[in-house]
Amino acid sequence: MTIVGYTDRLSAAPGEEIRFMVSCARPRYDVRLVQLIHGDTNLEGPGFKQRPVPSAIDGSRPGKRESIHGGSWFEAALDGVHLSRALTFCAFVQATNPLAGVVQVIASQGRPLDGAGWALALSARGELQVIGADEVVARLGPMRRWQWYLVALSLQAGEPGDGRGGGGPAVAGTAWRRPVRAWPDDPPVAAALAADALLPPRDAPLLLAAARDAAGATVTVCHLDGRIDRPRLLAGRVTGAQLEAWAGAPDDNTVLAGGTGLVGAWDFSRDVAGDRACDVSGNGRHGRLVNLPARAVTGHNFRGEATCFRLAPERYGAIHFHRDDLEDAGWAVDFSLRVPADLPSGVYAAWLQTDDGEHEEYLPFVVRPPRGHTRAPVAVLMSTLTYQCYANFTDLGVGAWREGATGAWPSNAPFADPSLSRYLYRYIDENALYGLYDLHLDGSGVIYGSMLKPNLTMRPKFRYRTMAAPTRFPADLYLVDWLDAKGIEVDYLTDHDLHAEGAELLARYRVVISSSHHEYWTGRMLDALERYLGGGGRFMYLAGNGLFGVASIDPARPHVMEVRRWGTSWPFEVHPAERHHSTSGEPGGIWRNRGRAANRLVGVGTAGAEFGPGVPFQRQPGSRDPRVGFIFEGVGDDELIGDFHNLQVRHGAAGYEFDRVEAELGSPPGTLVLASSVGFDSRLANPMVDEQLWFTSGRDGARPDDPQQPGRPHRFVRADIAYLEYPNGGAVFSAGAICWRGALSWNGYDNNVSRITENVLREFASS
Repeated sequence: MTIVGYTDRLSAAPGEEIRFMVSCARPRYDVRLVQLIHGDTNLEGPGFKQRPVPSAIDGSRPGKRESIHGGSWFEAALDGVHLSRALTFCAFVQATNPLAGVVQVIASQGRPLDGAGWALALSARGELQVIGADEVVARLGPMRRWQWYLVALSLQAGEPGDGRGGGGPAVAGTAWRRPVRAWPDDPPVAAALAADALLPPRDAPLLLAAARDAAGATVTVCHLDGRIDRPRLLAGRVTGAQLEAWAGAPDDNTVLAGGTGLVGAWDFSRDVAGDRACDVSGNGRHGRLVNLPARAVTGHNFRGEATCFRLAPERYGAIHFHRDDLEDAGWAVDFSLRVPADLPSGVYAAWLQTDDGEHEEYLPFVVRPPRGHTRAPVAVLMSTLTYQCYANFTDLGVGAWREGATGAWPSNAPFADPSLSRYLYRYIDENALYGLYDLHLDGSGVIYGSMLKPNLTMRPKFRYRTMAAPTRFPADLYLVDWLDAKGIEVDYLTDHDLHAEGAELLARYRVVISSSHHEYWTGRMLDALERYLGGGGRFMYLAGNGLFGVASIDPARPHVMEVRRWGTSWPFEVHPAERHHSTSGEPGGIWRNRGRAANRLVGVGTAGAEFGPGVPFQRQPGSRDPRVGFIFEGVGDDELIGDFHNLQVRHGAAGYEFDRVEAELGSPPGTLVLASSVGFDSRLANPMVDEQLWFTSGRDGARPDDPQQPGRPHRFVRADIAYLEYPNGGAVFSAGAICWRGALSWNGYDNNVSRITENVLREFASS
């Protein structure tokens, strides 16, 4: 892309600094600070709105091109270690993408691509090889995908003048490749080798899953897609018999050469929450892990005795490395902003424009109120975890919805630019900037997300290809615009703020409003909301499919989040034995499967999805309850709610993804169903999320209708507007659909969706 960037944080209070990293292919670019009001460029709505804010970052800056260097690896410093005479490396390895068509290094020391040093690597065809000075010195046959092997290399320097040196000591040795489980068509292989310059220079660090580039710079290359378990390095040579003995007892470090000469023995089952790889040799040569390889994954000896790494750590001794892992793009800081003390809380962005006026970029962030203070009685909670989770969402993995598919946009969006979409997604593909809804290049699911790289879908003008309409961050600007149009002052907070500060943050506000697709929550966030409501707080859940997915924030690296998918209609599931988060130790999946369905807190929970036009709501008997009379002031008794144009789903206030009241799933007694959706097209609205079938089919005395039968949607596939009262004056209003706020601006903000929202907000804030 001509201009692209990212920030080092998504939220800042007055006095705090935000740093901006930019890559620009043009000689110069201009920067303006703007307040974002309305992101949708749809000509049938208010149109794009931003408000320039004079600031210290405004002005012209020189452009420079930055690169993405993805791929995770391990590095252990070996200062003072001189392996000039002999060495042995061994480990258990599982290649997950051996036929990727590129060289993939399993382990290396020195500069094996052009100088002294060695590498155990997979060829472009998946053959295990030993490489030194960019020469293949031994071949050991193919490694099968997702199969565990013991791989080893043992080297010994020859004596000067022994006929092998060619002017210097030659190196002789043996390399091994043996399947952990023996198969007739995959026999073990041992290969003798002799070559110059295989032994590494003094102090050369050990790298796993990568090698230094040919120039010996700090950049790593030839990254591995695969798992490595129990790597060992010795300053001595071993025999095949010793290696076989070690394979039977890999945690006994005395088996290899009697335990003498042990340089390092790394146990990846320890310290799984961070980027430290523990050395258990006693030498203290702990390694560091770069770019977020997957931890708390099963190793070569996994047998299914337990499915949590905390219960059987010895079975979780592996790390899964990927060629496309990335924690931090590492770009230089181009400029920074110290948030002025008088800057109102709001949603802002650095607006970048190239000097030719042809390209632009927005780098959004939230300005929260001063820490410990409020500036308004109402807070809007921006779902930064969900934005981060959907970062660079490529519509279900590599190969799906690529350029051929993006050329045809829905007819309702003539203002959408398919060429821009192809440009954006091409950059994502070329740099493997995959998010938590995508697959790694080896086909495994992405489980970690990081702020410290471009997030091209968290942009005010971004449009989701499936609907050619804004989703998540740009859709949340519908509410920002509505609040601005109504003159309602609010403070803006983020998920990360709530996770860090808990219920104390919310307790300062009379009302808290959700984002539109507030899907991913940490346990601390749920606890905070529950305490807030129990203490008399009011929550406006203007959303669907919210409080749904389990997320963790890395305590040591708050820019990192973790999601391990299972148990619902998600694009992939992690292995059943790898469903616990490495960063927190808690079970992943969805909160419903942990007994904390959204229904318990906000009265409604995820019911289904419908990606075509939406439908209106029809009032139900609960809407006549005197307790909710304030909600429907100015709304007719038989009036359909949202039966008009919607910027997100073309028509209707119910659609996209939506929620319903369900006592069996935890909706509290006294939850009032105020309105329910009517008119869902059975051809479009049948996709019920999987857990609906597992939790509720057949529990009402008779098996429910097949949700796939023609004629009408299943009774579970509906959206409900609900009202729920808590003790101590707490209350929740739930709109029950992601697209609710897409209807707010219709008819100059004079419509029943807008009216109901305003009625609730003003009552909640004043009482």
